[in-house]
Amino acid sequence: MVDFISFESKPFLLFHKYLSKARENGQKHVDAMCVSSIDHEQTIPKARFVNLKYVKDSKLIFFSNYNSNKSKQFKKYSHVSCTFFWSAINLQVRINGDIKKTSSTFSDFHFQKRSREKNALAISSDQSSKISSYEEVRKKYLDVLKKREIYNRPSYWGGYSITPNYFEFWKGKDNRLNKREEFHLIDNKWVYSILEP
Repeated sequence: MVDFISFESKPFLLFHKYLSKARENGQKHVDAMCVSSIDHEQTIPKARFVNLKYVKDSKLIFFSNYNSNKSKQFKKYSHVSCTFFWSAINLQVRINGDIKKTSSTFSDFHFQKRSREKNALAISSDQSSKISSYEEVRKKYLDVLKKREIYNRPSYWGGYSITPNYFEFWKGKDNRLNKREEFHLIDNKWVYSILEP
């Protein structure tokens, strides 16, 4: 579930409209967002799916381990590209923007809303690090889960917010006559364009 909080500009309203329509049409994993970043050591792009959790104050927010490979890439280069594809409505959304950590307060707020099981994994996993076996992953997780209470968010886990400066909405049509709408943030104003298929 994606929570929308205080959004007003046209591309965000359109994003909300399409996401809601995709959900109404039975789209699975409607919150799945592919985030692409740059690995400077290998000088190649890297992409992975994360779960979009909030759209708040014109930002897209998800959560991760701050020691993960992607977090190291975000730290070195704060520009990212995001993609959604909702097959239920044949729509793709492309977003470019800048990424940074959310406040500790907001990360704490979200952590408290999560299940014990999810939080136990956030605590037990040293995300992206090599480990000897999957059984060791399970053991670390179960050891944390056995604790009576799991309340405190670890400092190495929290939110990331993406501030978009570009949206493209690609709507698939018959005969490849696809509709493409672009919003580009220029001098703090969203400039609208139609692109050829």
